[in-house]
This record gives sequence, C-alpha cells and structure tokens, in this order.
Amino acid sequence: MKKPDHSSDRVIVIGAGIGGLAAALPLVHRGFDVTLLEQHGAPGGKMRQVNGVDAGPTVLTMLDVFEAVFDEVGEALQDHVSLIPQPILARHWWPDSGPLDLFPNQTQSADAIEAFAGPTARTEFTNFAQRAARLFDGFRDPMMLRPEPRLSALTLHVLRNPRLIQDMGVGQTLGHLLKNSFTDPRLRQLFGRYATYVGGSPDRSPALLSLIWDAEARGVWCVKGGMSALARAMSDLITARGGTLRTNVKVQRIDAASGAVSGVTLASGETLSADHVVFNGDPRALATGLLGTDTRHTAQITTKRARSLSANVWSFHAAPSDIDLSHHNVVFCDPSRTEFAKIEKGQIPSDPSLYICAEDRGQNTALPDIERFEIIMNTPPLTQRAATPEDYEICHSRTFPRLRNFGLSFSPEPGPEALTTARRFDTLFPGSSGSLYGQTPHGMTAALERPTARTRITGLYLAGGGTHPGAGVPMAALSGRHAAAAIVADRTSTSRSRKTDTHGGMSTGSATTARGLSRSSGS
Repeated sequence: MKKPDHSSDRVIVIGAGIGGLAAALPLVHRGFDVTLLEQHGAPGGKMRQVNGVDAGPTVLTMLDVFEAVFDEVGEALQDHVSLIPQPILARHWWPDSGPLDLFPNQTQSADAIEAFAGPTARTEFTNFAQRAARLFDGFRDPMMLRPEPRLSALTLHVLRNPRLIQDMGVGQTLGHLLKNSFTDPRLRQLFGRYATYVGGSPDRSPALLSLIWDAEARGVWCVKGGMSALARAMSDLITARGGTLRTNVKVQRIDAASGAVSGVTLASGETLSADHVVFNGDPRALATGLLGTDTRHTAQITTKRARSLSANVWSFHAAPSDIDLSHHNVVFCDPSRTEFAKIEKGQIPSDPSLYICAEDRGQNTALPDIERFEIIMNTPPLTQRAATPEDYEICHSRTFPRLRNFGLSFSPEPGPEALTTARRFDTLFPGSSGSLYGQTPHGMTAALERPTARTRITGLYLAGGGTHPGAGVPMAALSGRHAAAAIVADRTSTSRSRKTDTHGGMSTGSATTARGLSRSSGS
C-alpha cells in the first residue's frame, strides 16, 4: 500500500498494547502513515506470555467491542482469531464449601446459587443481576462509549432515567450494596471480587461497579493460542494494510517543544517525525517526566490520585493434582477475613483469595499431561509497599501451601522465574508503580477523573487502560478507538481550515469519514 504523502497523516503510536493496536488499525485503514513502536519483543502489552503461558488477561468479554474494531476496517474478528465460548464463567471455592459455578445464563446461575445457598440467595441474586444489567445498559453509551464524558451530561442522563439513581446506589460503596443485597457472606465476597477487575477494593469502590458482573455474565471467550494471539492478529492486519511495527524500540522522549508534537526521539538517538503521537502507556509516565520535559505537564491528575492494585502473578507449566478445575477458578479466603484491609495498609495479604486460570481447560481439546497455569494474588502497588528480596518466598508460602489445603497441588511447583511482582510490572510498564489498572477506582467520581484521549498538546493523544474509559481489555480497546476518532476529527478540522484559506470553501469528505469513525466509537 502506498504511503500517504500528506504531512498531517504521519502517526506514531508508542506501545503496541490493545489500546495502541485499536488506535493504529482504523488509522492505517484510512490511509494514515502509521508506525507502531513497541519496547518489548512482541505486540500485546499486558496481554503477554511468559514461556508460552498467558501472564495477563485470559479471556475476552464484551465481544461486540472487538467485533466493531475489525468491522470498522472491513474484516470479521472470527476470520483472524479462533474464539471458544466458555460454558462456565468461573468456578469458586471457599475453605469449607464449593465449588459454585456461575454461567453466562442467569437461570443457570440462579439454579446453582439456590443449590449452594438456598432459595433466598436465588432471589437475592436475581435482583442483583437485574440491577447490574440496568446499570450496564444505562451507562454503556453515555460513559464507556463517549470519548469525553462530563458530570453535567451524566447527571442529566440519570435524571432522565430516575431508576438509575436507585440502582447505582449513590453514596454507597460496592461492599455496602452487597451487604444489603446478599444474606450469605460468601456471595458478598464473590460479587465484591469484580471491583478487583479494575484494581479496587469493594469496600472503597462505588456501588456502580456492580455493573462489571453484567459485562462478564453476557459471556466470556477464550482465544485459541492465548490473548496474545489477538494482539498478533491485529498487528498483522496493521502491517498488511501498510503500517509499520517496530519491536524492541524504546522511546526516550516525545518532542513537543512548541506545544505541538513534532515526533519522538528513541533511546538509540534516532529521531522520527510525526504530526500525531498516540501514547499507549500508563499516562503517569508522561506526568512524571519519563518521556521528556515537553510532556511532563500532561495527565497530572495521575500524580494526585492513588494507584490501583498490583498483583503477584505466577505463570508456569505443571501437572496438577486430580481436582476438577474449570478454565477460570477462584479460591476465596474466609469471608470474615478478606484481604483488602491488609492491602490498604500496604501489606501482601497473609490469607489471600487466589485466581487460577487453567489455560488448557475449556479449549475443546484433550488435556496435556503438563498444563499451563496462571495464578494471581492481589497486592499493593509500589506507592504503598516497596519491593523486598523476600517477596518470592512470601508469595510462594501464601500461594501453594494454601492451595494444597483445597486439594490442589502442582508438580513441579514454580520457581522465582515464574513470578511477576509489582516491581517487575513497573519495569515492564514504566511509570505504573506496578499498578495494573492505572488510577484507583475508589470514590464516586473516580471514573470521571481519568485522562481522556485528547491532551493540551496539539497532536498528542492517549490510549490504554490508564485512560478513559479505564482498565480491562475491552475498555483499553475503546480508548484506542477514541484516540483514532480524535485524530481523524482533528485532521478533518485542519483540512477544513486549509481548504477555507485556499479556496474560500470547505471539503466535506474528511468530515464524513471522521463522523463515521466517531459513530462507530460511540462518541
């Protein structure tokens, strides 16, 4: 494909995570000269693998978001990746009970909960699920899909839909809502776990986050080959359409001395010119000066807000004991001893809940003798707890002996090379302080305090889980689409000005293109 020769069409995307890929793909499709710069050896960002084992997100939710990403460029998602719908959302255990399976079917989940905790629990679950569905539907368009949500517009939206006022539990935390929703403390604990999907504690996150349950209840899909296969499919499509992907490239600084980007300078000393730069990294890296002094005043909110949770993540191969695992599994601590109080104090929890992904299960294939596993333990970010040389021993002693109490053991147990800690995450994703989800979701207006795609620097845009609409693979993909739509719209505005100056009139072709991308992004 011939590269465009309009100067306003040169785009550099820093970071080939899902946000950067979702920004680059529609832009290259529209003829922009797009170069992706990735500091690691492969695209994907947090959708990465360690020795062939997924070490980040493990499933797709909100499938329509990704279908729209591919549809925007005339492709079908299923033509590029193999998707396997999961009949079980997750399998849950407690020290003295379980397993409890939940399903992408409300009646099935209600039946399972009734068998587990009785008819009252069934009714409570049904009411909670219906409430979560109303919240998801009520806030998807005006919040998630809108590139720059405003409190005034959201307030007006809620006033026009008064049922949302009661559903969202204004002034309540998710923990408080769950205490009023479920009699059984195990179910409060189960549904409170969804706050951790965006790096929060249920005791401090707003009740509105109950809608995360509905996002998962609508279905989860495994990607054959792991989530990194989705990143490879997108990057392959970008290069096939004429874009450039450069891996193992570190950006030293973003050049914007005059208040408008002119390009980037690499650690090697090489300079690359650009008219638009999309930064697909933790925006706190800009605010702390890690990308140079020209952009250090960008996203300053990230230096004033607490960081979200980090994690200790094990990624390894082993033969498990004979226990009936699903693809997704959660082993909870005693409901009366949740780990969040410890994390709030900057401590690794002594009795953590553990997420276990048995990556070879749910793949519709025969199980190998040696399987792939990912285990995640929530921990504080480096802003709350400094890393220590004893972290491996602490994490090992609080993971594997505990799992053996549930009848789950591994042969061999993984060593230090299989563990990614907060310190390692900070190295992999500079400026993050080990936080996996950007700013904390704690507080009623936290969702409105994230940086958005546009910045005050002309030509500089943001994408990724630290940017609106927030953490999680679907949200990061939406952030990339917001950035792409902003670039198209801003290029159109520049072109209109140029046409007006030269001919005294305006061309509407680019404006139509921008509106089309904006509509598909929900803006």
